[in-house]
Amino acid sequence: MECDVLVIGSGPGGYRAAVLAALRGLGTVIVEEATWGGCCLNRGCVPKKDWYHTARVLDSQRHFEKRGIVGGLRGDLAQAWRHQRKVVTAVRASYQSYLKRLGVTAIEGHARFQDQNTAVVEPSGGIISPRAVIIATGSAPHIPEGLVVTPGRILHSDLLFDEPVPEGARVVIVGGGVVALEFAYILHAFGREVLWLARQDPFARGEFSTPAMKLLKTTMADAGLTPIRAGARTLAATDAGVSVTTTDNEVLTADWALLATGRRPVTEGLDLARAGARLDTHGYIVVDAEMHAAGTAIYAIGDCVAGPMTANRALYEAGVAIDNILAPGSHKRDLRRVPEAVYSAIELARVGLTEEQAEDEGHEPGVGFAAFETSPRALGQDEPEGYVRLIADLDSGALLGGEVLGTDAGELIHMLTASPSLGALRRIAGAGFNHPSRSEEFQNAVETLAAKWNLQGYVFGVGDGAQDAS
Repeated sequence: MECDVLVIGSGPGGYRAAVLAALRGLGTVIVEEATWGGCCLNRGCVPKKDWYHTARVLDSQRHFEKRGIVGGLRGDLAQAWRHQRKVVTAVRASYQSYLKRLGVTAIEGHARFQDQNTAVVEPSGGIISPRAVIIATGSAPHIPEGLVVTPGRILHSDLLFDEPVPEGARVVIVGGGVVALEFAYILHAFGREVLWLARQDPFARGEFSTPAMKLLKTTMADAGLTPIRAGARTLAATDAGVSVTTTDNEVLTADWALLATGRRPVTEGLDLARAGARLDTHGYIVVDAEMHAAGTAIYAIGDCVAGPMTANRALYEAGVAIDNILAPGSHKRDLRRVPEAVYSAIELARVGLTEEQAEDEGHEPGVGFAAFETSPRALGQDEPEGYVRLIADLDSGALLGGEVLGTDAGELIHMLTASPSLGALRRIAGAGFNHPSRSEEFQNAVETLAAKWNLQGYVFGVGDGAQDAS
């Protein structure tokens, strides 16, 4: 079989690559070995956000009485599991239907390279001769040495969505990353007692500012979630549940355990060397700024490439790869344009440079700030925690980055990703906003920044900086 583009893997990056290729008139084949939609759809972003929404509804009942709502809510995690399955099934059906309508050929099986121009799909033995290949094979849970997954007792995050959640009210979560942060909050909101082991400090994340981490730590503590600063030396299933010996030699017992101990790239069995691609010391496919993995026609995107393991990055890199297939050398990856978000006791989202990164790149950064504590919309929602924080270059007036904390931060961050950095502040300052709304705080932050750092010319189109910021 000949085609213009072969996509290996159907997660968010692979799916978008196949869609973009077909929309631009390329004959496209996509091969998936496991479940269509990859981790994000089946065991990650989609079902987890479904649970997070329910967790926020449950959490909101602390405001019920003063809002005039009588009664309380109780979480049913078994029903929540069934609900996310329905959502995932519906999304997957829509996804597969769209690929079919676009004329994308979908093949189930394991693809491996015979050479740079040929791939074989097993077990059928079908041969595909593509003009270009995009590898989007994703990642799998990393299980530290000495810890053993036991169905129904010791799970990783993938298994949590594959089978109904184990019964039992006491849960051990092992890990200090984003997945642990999110599941600790979700399971607690559903009424589980959470014992959280975090060898690394989950509130020391360099990509977010110190004020952001401080507020996250406060909101988690207010929710009753404080990590035990130790790891799991041993973790074993017992007749009654699980037993954990921490690195501090404390013995804990629970009904079940969740391992949120990171992920590893899935790159085995592709015979990458035959295609001329190579792996780094951690098993990631090595690519250049145009997402080339080998020669001029083999690309790799998403979790199988080193970088933040997010669907956001995979989706963005799919666009980079397709652009370069159509017009070689036309698009270089710039991860500063890709937002990151955390969904826990408070939502956090960011994009672009931090102040420290801006200084390292030779900028003179200034900060604009607007808190939700005075927002009529936020006060009316009983959710005044959080803020909008913008970082701009004081010499050019360019927007360098930004951070949003609070309700709907993951949606609001797109105010900063939808337009180029130079001139973005002026567009925000001159835009019309619905009132009352949380998005108004972007305009307030811009106006504060302009006044504080004497950027009125850049922001409002007057004075010496007006032309530079257009």
